[in-house]
Amino acid sequence: MGLKASSSLLCLAILLGVSSIVSSVNITRALENYPEFSTMIELLAKTELTPIINKRQTITVLALSNDAIGSISGRPEEELKNILMNHVVLDYYDELKLKALKDKSTLLTTLYQSTGLGQQQNGFLNCSKANGKIVFGSAVKGAPLTAEYITTVFRNPFNLSVVQISMPIVAPGLGAPVKVPPPPPMTSPPAPAPKKAGATPAPGPAEEEDYADAPPGAAPETAPASAPSEDGSPAPAPENAGKKKMAAADEVEPPSSASNTGLRFGGALVLGFVASFSGF
Repeated sequence: MGLKASSSLLCLAILLGVSSIVSSVNITRALENYPEFSTMIELLAKTELTPIINKRQTITVLALSNDAIGSISGRPEEELKNILMNHVVLDYYDELKLKALKDKSTLLTTLYQSTGLGQQQNGFLNCSKANGKIVFGSAVKGAPLTAEYITTVFRNPFNLSVVQISMPIVAPGLGAPVKVPPPPPMTSPPAPAPKKAGATPAPGPAEEEDYADAPPGAAPETAPASAPSEDGSPAPAPENAGKKKMAAADEVEPPSSASNTGLRFGGALVLGFVASFSGF
């Protein structure tokens, strides 16, 4: 008997230890290392939902970051409590299980539905796959699916899962809907860098003077090379040749005075001959 009693006590101690370990994994401890969810932890405590969540053995919390939950944090406490209960799913879902869903649309039961206050399926959520994304929304007919799955923050398989979504889900009848935030502005692609032109050598001093004297738009002229002379001496430049021609023309001697006197005497003889002929 003593051996059986000791074995029973040992099994009981193990069960108590395991149960204490399981119960120690609660929503507060799961999110305490994530400061971006500090507001949600405060609101769950304020609405007294923290102990209710921690009593559940299988549960999934759709968590909202501080920025996302700001759109509902200022609402009346009773309204806020109903909305937050709609973010507590009474089943276990993590990233693997969500991506493995074969149906295009899956109905999820929330903590709000367990209160008996649900109407027209506003205590259920619709989880669907669209355009390669996993989206959530109220199961009420016509309700939009605007909350996108972002990541799995915490997981303790088949016990507690914390899944981050992009915005709050406000089912019809639980409060005013939350507007979908506008998409971030598109940024234009950066302009391509200008191509580097090939380096050209800077003109010398003589070329700069020629460019300055030439009219705008005119290209500098280059004189053709002169052919070498037969004797091997360099041919004269065109300007020097012109000057030599002008000098040769200036060097031609004018008619001498003797030739002028001869011309005058010949003319007198002609006139005398004409006069004598006319006398006959």
